[in-house]
Amino acid sequence: MSDVPAEAPGLLAVDLGLRAGLARYGADGRLRWYRSQNFGTQSRLKRAVPAVLHAAAPLAWLVVEGGGAIAEVWEREAARRALPVLRVSAQDWRARLLYAREQRTGGLAKEAADGLARRVIDWSGAPRPTSLKHDAAEAVLLGLWAVLEVGWLAQVPPEVRR
Repeated sequence: MSDVPAEAPGLLAVDLGLRAGLARYGADGRLRWYRSQNFGTQSRLKRAVPAVLHAAAPLAWLVVEGGGAIAEVWEREAARRALPVLRVSAQDWRARLLYAREQRTGGLAKEAADGLARRVIDWSGAPRPTSLKHDAAEAVLLGLWAVLEVGWLAQVPPEVRR
């Protein structure tokens, strides 16, 4: 028997696409890991989703930004695992985490997301990125929105606020 305590179920945030951003949060509301993953094709995505969810386990929530056929792949696999899913649009989490002036264009929003995601990474003690792809940065912020939404954090941490 191992003396290492099992990690409490976390939350996986996915910025949907064939190139997806992934961010896993612990039940304490802190980011554990994040990455960008290029699935390339819809068929490779379908084959990869079970492995991605397995690698992120244990999970209490799957949070996806976006919709369509790609969202359905993730939601089907989550349903197979009895894993609750929150589906949101970028406007939902951006309204809570970004200033209105940062949301005027997609480019401004992505730039603001990068800076805020880097503060979340620092606050969480997660490894710093050599380069932070926008889909990974957006997954980090989607996950921050989600841990606030499900009540794992009461508010955006002061170290992350601007």
